[in-house]
Amino acid sequence: MSIRYALLGLLRDRPATGYDLTQRFAEGIGRYAWSAKHSQIYPELRKLTDEGLIEVVEEGSRGKRVYALTGPGHTELRGWLLRGPEPGTVRNPVLLWMFLVGRLDPADATRALEGVEKHAVDMLAELTETYESLTADGEDSPAGAYAAKFGVFSYESVRDWARWALAEQRKRQE
Repeated sequence: MSIRYALLGLLRDRPATGYDLTQRFAEGIGRYAWSAKHSQIYPELRKLTDEGLIEVVEEGSRGKRVYALTGPGHTELRGWLLRGPEPGTVRNPVLLWMFLVGRLDPADATRALEGVEKHAVDMLAELTETYESLTADGEDSPAGAYAAKFGVFSYESVRDWARWALAEQRKRQE
């Protein structure tokens, strides 16, 4: 259900075509928060239009449509944000991986953990830079900065966990 709210949130920022929204998923929100493919976005846009939460404000050549949030769409998004995230089925591939990585032979587990640490350090640098640029720009909306800072905290945690797990792994190899 979150693709619904991701689309409403993106359209709250500004009207966009399905292609524009697909690009925004690929370049931003999809890298860090919620991924969605072209094949998921367009059917959801149709549903949201049918429900009156968004509308087509411009129709161009070759069926190109520009979508915008409606009043009821604003209300729906606001209500969802005020309720907070819904608990969902737990499917966390990172935690599953963490649970199982210790079952590898020690050398493979060490290499895998080193890869996780490197990825966390790289993402931490990228998100720190993103956060700093968002806060330096003096954006009207702090939402991007909030999300980037959450990513910073998350990857600090993953990095610290990977370092701890590597130390534990090395102790076991002694």
